[in-house]
Amino acid sequence: MAGRSVGRCARGMGASVALIQALLGTASGVAAEPIRNGFDLAEADVPASEIHAGGPPRDGIPALDQPETGPADSSGEAAWADDVVVLGFEWGGEARAYPLPILDHHELVNDTLGGRPVLISWCPLCGTGMVFDRRVAGVERHFGVSGLLYQSDVLMYDRETESLWSQISSRAITGMSRGNELTLLRSRMESWGAWRQRHPGTTVLSRRTGHRRDYGRSPYRGYSTSSRLMFPVPSDDRYHPKMPTLGLRIPDTTARGYPAAELVRAGGYVEEELAGEKVRIRYDDVAQVFDVVASERVEVVEGFWFAWAAFHPDASLFRVAPEAGRSGPQPDRPAGRGRVQQGTLAIPAVTNSYSHESEPTSPHPGESGDR
Repeated sequence: MAGRSVGRCARGMGASVALIQALLGTASGVAAEPIRNGFDLAEADVPASEIHAGGPPRDGIPALDQPETGPADSSGEAAWADDVVVLGFEWGGEARAYPLPILDHHELVNDTLGGRPVLISWCPLCGTGMVFDRRVAGVERHFGVSGLLYQSDVLMYDRETESLWSQISSRAITGMSRGNELTLLRSRMESWGAWRQRHPGTTVLSRRTGHRRDYGRSPYRGYSTSSRLMFPVPSDDRYHPKMPTLGLRIPDTTARGYPAAELVRAGGYVEEELAGEKVRIRYDDVAQVFDVVASERVEVVEGFWFAWAAFHPDASLFRVAPEAGRSGPQPDRPAGRGRVQQGTLAIPAVTNSYSHESEPTSPHPGESGDR
């Protein structure tokens, strides 16, 4: 009996010591093994300490696979208000809209459009909607949400190799696919009414996703106008962190950012050359939509200023010279209104008057346990 008691004591002490060591390791920022959500980060292309668990486990935010869609003129469950923002994509004579109220809850859609296997991706924290070809070296991949973030941006993973992929950099940062890149395809973010008018024959992602979600409620309401970020990101305070920003990049060549405030100062239209490629940019500050005319060599990324700056710290920046009588660039903040009135992320507007309203008082998404 005494021996068993001593043994139990020793095992208990050992467990306590192990717990204390683990706590000390965590407090000092040293992790025993760089494994998070089941992903091995030991050989990641970015520091493992900068990859954060967003809250949900792997697939806790369920990606959609070949989901149900419906025609634009459907009634009932498929009907959306005209002011709801959609991520639109067109290929092979087919057009499809993916409403942000649905993407807020799923983030990734493995779909096929015009015969092309595509990945529809949306990161609510960075405001980035990006569409990729799902094929890597000619082999089709299927993607899920890892529950991990890098620079506050969603890390996707492919189910075939379990490699982690950075959405904004379009590149695998861990696993067998590390170093491979996804082909970024041109897409468009605008209101459902505008997209439907542009593409009368469009289809739209259905609410019948097979998951019980309230697509009329966004867990991110108020986030896009707040200056607060939910995860550590290098700071660049030249603009409000959620300033809508258009990024243009030519892989392995150059990148350039166009904050909405600067495009407004330029009169809403810019024409210039980027590494020998002619680009034309329009920004409608009422509809809050970027239009880009450029060759397919130019990649287009639309999102929040902080996200563009974090992933492209060396990119050049389009800026308009200060007007006479101004001492320098004016501080830019969202005006507190959004292009979506209900059920989705409210992307902040920029007005010609540069009004600086107070930050919204709505709860931060993180405070309610939502990512």
